Amino acid sequence: MSLDVDAGHRTRTLPSNQRRHARPPGPRRLLSWLDLRAAPYFFVSPYFVLFAIFGIFPLIFTLWVSLHDWQLAGDKTFIGMENYTELLADDKFWNSVVNTVGIFVIATVPQLLLALLLANALNKKLRGRLVLRLSVLAPLVTSVVAVAVVFTQLYGRDYGLVNWLLSLFGVDAIHWQNEKWTSWIAIATMVDWRWTGYNAIIYLAAMQTIPKDLYEAAAIDGASPRRQFWGITVPLLKPTIIFTVIVSTIGGFTLFAEPVMFGAGLMTGGTTGQFQTVAMFIVKEGFRDFQYGYAAAAAWILFLLILISALINFALVRGLGRSR
Repeated sequence: MSLDVDAGHRTRTLPSNQRRHARPPGPRRLLSWLDLRAAPYFFVSPYFVLFAIFGIFPLIFTLWVSLHDWQLAGDKTFIGMENYTELLADDKFWNSVVNTVGIFVIATVPQLLLALLLANALNKKLRGRLVLRLSVLAPLVTSVVAVAVVFTQLYGRDYGLVNWLLSLFGVDAIHWQNEKWTSWIAIATMVDWRWTGYNAIIYLAAMQTIPKDLYEAAAIDGASPRRQFWGITVPLLKPTIIFTVIVSTIGGFTLFAEPVMFGAGLMTGGTTGQFQTVAMFIVKEGFRDFQYGYAAAAAWILFLLILISALINFALVRGLGRSR
């Protein structure tokens, strides 16, 4: 056989050996296609497979459980939305929601502000800057149980260091676990101590990417360091701030270990539930009272609360950036 190639007005015939290699053979073409088209999906597939197994499936299964009167070793009766209607009328559940939101606000706002200021300080030329940067991560590698135990002792009523310091100013001893606001403050300080350095390192990494030319130009125009911080650093850190706000929202609404240890391991969150979070409420209903369907409904409402709060915080941070 011959292959005619039209080159203008001339026609030539390619030899048979060249015609064989004009197009790659079938297996080579398949491998080339897989390398260009399928390989990227293959490399990212482990994440999606694991996410489907440990993320999507538990989410769907929890929704299915929430529609039943689910007993671990007993009957599983379909009851529709009864768990949700009962939950929305449950004062104890709404008390845990209020506690969660209150601790979240008290802990997150100072935490992110302190992290931003700390990152700005670590971004300066300081002696031992590397040691200082590494030291802010020390609370993160500390066991959360150890942190909670130490802070519980610090906030002890009779022999706690905090009450002793307050007594120097004439303040009477405070029973931090008995009142709603005092318990919120104590738990919020645990969260801040543990996570402020983590957010500071994230902010610091983002600050390293800001061009130095912007600061030099602002200094030539007479802008003070404070003006440079609020006029250059903060606006350019807006994507990073949005990330930390969303992550802090998820962590704040799922707060569990600190209040549990603060309450001596009990899921009730104090005698009147003054610092019981939604996560503690879910564990109590599911694994102490064995109301799995009820706990699954609470978990889904918590998921919706996190989603709504994250969207609100995202909108607030974006709007703040535009207003500046």
